[in-house]
Amino acid sequence: MNHASIPRIAYGCLAALALAGAAPVALADSSGKWQSGKEVYDKVCGYCHESGVGPVITGRDLPADYIRYVVRHGNRAMPSFRPSEIDDDMLAAVARLVSGKQVQ
Repeated sequence: MNHASIPRIAYGCLAALALAGAAPVALADSSGKWQSGKEVYDKVCGYCHESGVGPVITGRDLPADYIRYVVRHGNRAMPSFRPSEIDDDMLAAVARLVSGKQVQ
């Protein structure tokens, strides 16, 4: 197959998927519980969304329901996160944080 025939966007998507798969596993504290939405954002979301890999999501007035949906179902190169990885309460806290409805 001629590499020139593969659109550049495909390479970008593959690179994003590779980076997402290469992301270190972010763990909650020793109790297995996240302490705050900010902690989840900093250790999980910020890994891509604060480093230029994923789009900036803070300060965009994104609805909290949309944020929760995307986190649970994924979107393009972003993987989905199960309740065993980010529980519903912490996901709600992250959604409030990102949507601007909560300072921390």
